This record gives sequence, structure tokens and C-alpha cells, in this order.
Amino acid sequence: MYSEKVMDHFSNPRNSGKMISADGEGVIGDVRCGDSLTIYIKVKENRITDIRFLVFGCAASIATSSMTTVLAKGKTLEEALKITEQDIIKALDGLPKIKYHCSNLGITALRKAIQDYYEKHNKSVCQKVFLFISKYFYSLKKRIIFYLMYHFNKK
Repeated sequence: MYSEKVMDHFSNPRNSGKMISADGEGVIGDVRCGDSLTIYIKVKENRITDIRFLVFGCAASIATSSMTTVLAKGKTLEEALKITEQDIIKALDGLPKIKYHCSNLGITALRKAIQDYYEKHNKSVCQKVFLFISKYFYSLKKRIIFYLMYHFNKK
């Protein structure tokens, strides 16, 4: 069911734990009703120098959260914003289709952490516009995918 990489990241998650005095923090989900993830980032010269996460969820949530941090660490903020759910799924050598939503959890929390960093550190208007546009297109893509899935599954 799960690939060896998924099981490895589930059994030995990378970059797990809370970060004291993070430059940015992104929270998604609710522990009362399902998966919940918090991603913390440290940024130096526009690059993610350290990243940590706390997750409450299934094996796939833990593995995708771990892989999200591995892919984002060392990247510039702009490069990290370009990481997609498919990048995470591919890096883990696949996930069962029913668990694809877990990769969305990591991406959303990462983008929220970067947004939090920008808000705390008053980045330029251009950077804020870039973040807004990337979030808008991400949201639009997600709505289109859910619309298509709904209509194809309806038939």
C-alpha cells in the first residue's frame, strides 16, 4: 500500500518538533476533527535555513509533512512557494489516491508559514503580490480539480 519512502518518513520523520522563535508559522487543520499540521520556518537572506513541523494525523500525513520540510529546507522563499502536492507525492514514490489530500496539508501549512514570515517582516509589495498570486492560482487549481472530480465521480 505505502512505498518504502513513505514508511521511512513515517517511521523516522525528518525535521519534526516545535521551533522556538520561528520567523514564520503556518497552521492548517483542527485536531478535534482530523489531521492538523504546524510548520515553523527560520529564514536568513530570503532562504529557509531551518524548518520544523508538528503533525497530528495518519502515517501519510506524517510522511508528507516530513517530505515537505525536506523539499523546502535550503530553498529561497520563492522556490519553496513553487513546491506542489505532486512534487511531494513524487518524492515519496507515490501515495494511495485516497491519501493525496495529505500532501495538500503540507503545502498549505508551508505557504501559510511563508505568508506569516512576510507579514512579520514587512517584505516589499512585489513579494506580497507574488505570494497573493501564487495563493490565488493554487486555490483556483484546487477548485477546478475538485469540480472535475465531483462531475466525473457523479456519472
